[in-house]
Amino acid sequence: MVEDEIPESDRRTRRSETPEERADRRWTELIQEIRVAQTGVQILLGFLLTVVFTPHFQGLEQTDKTIYIVTVVLGSLATGALIGPVAFHRIVSGRRIKPQAVVWASRLTFLGLILLLATLVSALFLILRVATHDGYVPWLVSGVVAWYLVCWFGLPLWARIRYTNGDGLSSDE
Repeated sequence: MVEDEIPESDRRTRRSETPEERADRRWTELIQEIRVAQTGVQILLGFLLTVVFTPHFQGLEQTDKTIYIVTVVLGSLATGALIGPVAFHRIVSGRRIKPQAVVWASRLTFLGLILLLATLVSALFLILRVATHDGYVPWLVSGVVAWYLVCWFGLPLWARIRYTNGDGLSSDE
């Protein structure tokens, strides 16, 4: 169909991208998203790695030390998943498989976000346990988890359902 034959409303809302252009755009968007998450998880992991060398750490109960180890491992896994797309891209670069690379990088990023969520929850639980020794800590952490789930998954899923149809296009199109 010639551009002039496309109604004005469709021209404003439809992207005219080749699969390669779409993959390039999606890759750029994904890298920007990764930068935000990756910075946070790396700073968190950096702080966590230093805790074991503090005098207070040796006085922790074994349960708290175990929670700490789980937290560090989760943070390391999250870091790996969020850095993975960069390595993936570097290894497959120039092989003309960017659309597939974007799909796999997106999956790694989503996994990294799940692991980041687990790291944050575990770190918060440990800190509040050590700081308060109170029975309300699990309830407080559960409230924070609910908030993360709403912000990270609930609202985006609601918007996806509310504003798009089955093929990913805006319901207004």
